[in-house]
Amino acid sequence: MSATSPAAVVVLAAGEGTRMKSKTPKVLHEISGRSLVGHVVAAARELEPQHLVVVVGHASEQVTAHLNADDAPVRTAFQAEQNGTGHAVRMGLEELGGTVDGTVIVVCGDTPLLSGGTLGALAATHAADANAVTVLTAEVPDSTGYGRIVRDPATGAVTEIVEHKDATDEQRAIREINSGVFAFDGSLLADALGKVRTDNSQGEEYLTDVLSILREAGHRVGASVAGDHREILGINNRLQLAEARRLLNERLLERAMLAGVTIVDPASTLIDATVTYERDAVVHPGTQLLGSTHLGEDSEVGPNSRIEDTLVGAGARVDNSVTLSAEIGPGATVGPYAYLRPGTRLGVRSKAGTYVEMKNATIGEGTKVPHLSYVGDATIGDHTNIGAASVFVNYDGVAKHHTTIGSHCRTGSDNMFVAPVTVGDGVYTAAGSVITKDVPSGSLAVARGQQRNIEGWVARKRPGSAAAQAAQASSQGADGES
Repeated sequence: MSATSPAAVVVLAAGEGTRMKSKTPKVLHEISGRSLVGHVVAAARELEPQHLVVVVGHASEQVTAHLNADDAPVRTAFQAEQNGTGHAVRMGLEELGGTVDGTVIVVCGDTPLLSGGTLGALAATHAADANAVTVLTAEVPDSTGYGRIVRDPATGAVTEIVEHKDATDEQRAIREINSGVFAFDGSLLADALGKVRTDNSQGEEYLTDVLSILREAGHRVGASVAGDHREILGINNRLQLAEARRLLNERLLERAMLAGVTIVDPASTLIDATVTYERDAVVHPGTQLLGSTHLGEDSEVGPNSRIEDTLVGAGARVDNSVTLSAEIGPGATVGPYAYLRPGTRLGVRSKAGTYVEMKNATIGEGTKVPHLSYVGDATIGDHTNIGAASVFVNYDGVAKHHTTIGSHCRTGSDNMFVAPVTVGDGVYTAAGSVITKDVPSGSLAVARGQQRNIEGWVARKRPGSAAAQAAQASSQGADGES
């Protein structure tokens, strides 16, 4: 915890967000791997506050369950009726005992671009200037519709926040706007909230009224200007959601490239905030890096791949494929057009080739499943080769069963392994075999009917057909050569 760590961060996330036109609460809409409120909580945690509380209201059970879904649950306060931002903050403080000694930062739950660095700068400015309240502001190209920050020209202190509809022509020319994010002296905040009135057009308790209450009591109101005005953008509809996704994706890709990752075409690449990587990884166009994915050093993914919750080992290659909750070992290759489903683990220098699907399968070092195969609920040893068009028959209509194939095996094309079955080390299987019984190590397994040719069948059963004519011409040609 740093010297400027706040005593508390209160996140306001109680609103319904009707302009999203969605059954999903606004703060639970996702961009770049996290919900809107999830991004705000992550930024707040960078400050290492003593307390973190999210004020919930609309769909409170759903939002609370979401916040508690990971390994670091979040404390919540319930705002039964949405009676304004001041009321929401009061509910948050009541959850923390009513009064908090130290700095209290208030943020909105629909500002996913807000960074921990900007919140940290707000807290530092608040402490350095000994303010009662510090407003996070931004200089914007077009301030239409925003509350303007009016400052004392001599001291730089904030004298008032004027809403657009109430501003004079001179005030409307001001480009510094209110973000809705504040740092407060905790004890002064609690006292001022008790004095907020509801005699306004909405009949609500406005948090911004606290500023005038404190200023009239002789306390200083200051400001901290965000370095990038786009950080304070709130999300109210799907257009703004898409724009925030684009901006955040650009930021995340820039961070990856500066860390040593080659992004061949940033315009066609998506990356989540939770993705990690090592230097000299390469990402080709049309690729999505999602969830808890990690790219190892010198790995190469894409083009046109979806890599989700997947560990890609050093030097591994994924080409035109989908991988979900999989582990791809160092030097392994996947694709093109492979599908790795949850529970797949590829060993060092192993291969899941063209049109191969795997699920809950462990593939040993150097083992290859080159093409046109399904491997489900299986363990395959080291340096084994699985023939083309093989199927691991793992489901009997009720339960899944496991197949085990040993090391240094060579299985034939068009094999069916009907689980549960175990194939020992060093085994060969004949093409077209259906393996239903265990195969001892070092054996050749042949499980197919004996071939029988019925000569003249086409002429008798399909007389006059193209096949019969071709056979007849072939026979006559052979007779002419004899």
